[in-house]
Amino acid sequence: MVLLASADPGRAARGQAIGPGFELERSGRYADAASVYFTTVRSDPTNIPALLGLERTLFVLNRMPELLPLVQNARARQPDSPALRSLELRVYASLNEPDSLEAIARRWASSAPRSEAPYREWGLALADRRMWDEARRAFLAGRQTLGGDGALAIELAELEQRTGNWEASAAEWGRAVTRSPDVEPNAASQLADAPAAQHERVARALTAPGASVRARRLGAEVLLTWGQPNEAWAAMEPTLVAADSEVPAALRRFADLAGALTTPEGHRVRGLALARWADVMPGSSGARARAEAVRELLDGGDKIAARRVLEAHSDSNGIAQAALIQLLIADNQLDIAEDRLSATSTAITADDRAALRLALARARIGRGELDRAAAALSNDSSVAAVAQRGWIALYRGDLKGAMDAFRVAGPYATDRAAATDRTAMMAMLQRIQQESSTELGAALLTLARGDSVAAIAALRRAAARLPEQGGRLEVQLLAGQVAAQKGGEQELTAIALFDEIVRVGGEGAAPPAAELDWARLLVRNGRAAEAIPHLEHLILTYPTSAFVPEARRVLERAKGAIPKS
Repeated sequence: MVLLASADPGRAARGQAIGPGFELERSGRYADAASVYFTTVRSDPTNIPALLGLERTLFVLNRMPELLPLVQNARARQPDSPALRSLELRVYASLNEPDSLEAIARRWASSAPRSEAPYREWGLALADRRMWDEARRAFLAGRQTLGGDGALAIELAELEQRTGNWEASAAEWGRAVTRSPDVEPNAASQLADAPAAQHERVARALTAPGASVRARRLGAEVLLTWGQPNEAWAAMEPTLVAADSEVPAALRRFADLAGALTTPEGHRVRGLALARWADVMPGSSGARARAEAVRELLDGGDKIAARRVLEAHSDSNGIAQAALIQLLIADNQLDIAEDRLSATSTAITADDRAALRLALARARIGRGELDRAAAALSNDSSVAAVAQRGWIALYRGDLKGAMDAFRVAGPYATDRAAATDRTAMMAMLQRIQQESSTELGAALLTLARGDSVAAIAALRRAAARLPEQGGRLEVQLLAGQVAAQKGGEQELTAIALFDEIVRVGGEGAAPPAAELDWARLLVRNGRAAEAIPHLEHLILTYPTSAFVPEARRVLERAKGAIPKS
């Protein structure tokens, strides 16, 4: 601050002169603040901070005519000041004198024939007064005079957005990014707010035949923001011309944005973008991107594209080998994957090797090969491997061994979804008193392999062998939840199971959880009136249950779904 004052003592003095006025203005004493600003302007007619202070306070006080002669005097003293020219335009707009406003703006434009500023300030002064048509005319006059399709495009885009004309706004943002690519993040952020009913028109304005490359890329980004990855890639892919130096950055940005999507389609288009990005990246950077692309394509269910990426780049480095083994596992070629994993003992990093062993173990479980799943983990002592051994023990019927392994792994090992599944299983196992149950293990393995109908029947049989307050209700609850998720004819099975659990009651979380799931199923099927008594019973009967907050939310939705008579 000392350096600033010594460098420009005049500016520091001007700031000190209006300081009291600013404080009065902040406290809402506008008339007193205006008096301070008037005093400052009388002694310093071109004091811009004081004139701006008068603009703010006199507008509130409805005394704007008093400002005009002061601004005109200042302009006469400093005729080339852009700040004073802009202020003069705003004053005429606030006085509702559009003819004078236009005359002054055109005189300014004549003195600066290549500048957008006169037209910009002219249009903005009108837009601030909500004179939309007049503001549009001012901006378009500037475009016509200055030439160039992108002149004043940002101002026109924001104007059209303020008037609710999203299609026209999108077209202007397309012109703006074509002219200045650095405005793309702002353009995408603005257009992302378009109402859902306008999405198709906005996308069409940016991606229609004849749209520029940058406009199409903007359209792709907006489509990603709206959760439409396939449409986004369809807009993006035609812009990827080898000679375009902006392609690498555009692909990287697209891939990063697609990473926010968790759907299979999102993973797939991210993989496609990363594969193209890898092609333009040198050496190990490209290889890493290519391996990541393969993983994303596999997560997106596109094994054909993943294989195509690997076949096009047959390098033998560890990154490519790890990606190839991952593809083999996804393609259920487990023996070949296992052989390759053993044969490439030095090429693949320890972290990639551990991840592949886990993936191989899960795939073996999916085929019911528990011994080979355990062998795939080898001597891996990581918490992820310990947790996986817990699942293998569980599927063998070793309930105590599974519980011990889950406790060692802890509640936060691996990703959130896996940790949640493990925690839920521990809660069920805690209610079971016996240390082993081959029937329950087999039923859970059937569920893990994806045969939900057979798993429901197997879980019910396993539950029948357990005491009512010793795990039966919890296993029945799991069977009911699987049946409810399966839908169709299995919904009757789910309701029967939930009904039995609720009637038995007793300790544990199963009764309130069953009643909540029962109510959700009823609401989902349009039977909200039947769900309400269940939710109210849950809230009153189990007031300390962790399910009560969610039950209250479902109850509110259920009551809102019933038409008022």
